[in-house]
Amino acid sequence: MNNIHSCIMRRIAATGLLCVAIATATAQPVKQAQALGQQIAAQGTSQGVPACISCHGAKGEGLGAFPRLASTGQAYLLAQLDAFAGGSRKNPIMQPIAQNLTSTERQAVALYFSQLPAPLAASDPTQPSPSDTGAWLATRGRWTGQVPACAQCHGPGGSGVGTQFPPLAGLPAGYIAGQLQAWKAGSRPPGPLALMPDIAKKLSDAEVTAVAAYYEKLAAPGAAATSGAAVTAEPAKAKGRP
Repeated sequence: MNNIHSCIMRRIAATGLLCVAIATATAQPVKQAQALGQQIAAQGTSQGVPACISCHGAKGEGLGAFPRLASTGQAYLLAQLDAFAGGSRKNPIMQPIAQNLTSTERQAVALYFSQLPAPLAASDPTQPSPSDTGAWLATRGRWTGQVPACAQCHGPGGSGVGTQFPPLAGLPAGYIAGQLQAWKAGSRPPGPLALMPDIAKKLSDAEVTAVAAYYEKLAAPGAAATSGAAVTAEPAKAKGRP
């Protein structure tokens, strides 16, 4: 009986050591990727890729018309970088940058920014009325026209949901409008479930402007203003966003 007990204990101990070894081996590549992502974000690369923070802010908080990256889902960020690199998403700034990053570097940058904290978006305590077009579309949608509320996918207060639906709160109005216009024109990939082109095409230009302005004003308390100039088409004016 003692021999059986000793054998069982040795196996349990061996299994525990194996689990620790596997966890350590798994954690090491993640740490390396985080370090690489931070290096590219802060310093760029020897291939001429500029530091991400020069446009998107030291903490990924966004600057001017360049949107916030901090806390945006890794899968979403990587998908945008891959789309820029492959040419399916057009942007004169981001395309050459993404094309000069290796697949490993794009994954590392996406991981790094996804793990940066972002302040909670300010909530909008007011009850919107139909006359407040931006707030109404964002929170209620327009079901008679088969336009769902933005909040259904992007969360209350534009805080984002999961890894595929990014936060909208505090993004420059020009950037948001630019992306909606790009979906209208078919110059941006359709995204999760291919929802956005159909939704964008059902919005008038005035509604696009109203929704964009609504989410811009939901910037986190104390965050620097990030208003951007109005954008009518992503390839022409919208600033880069992985």
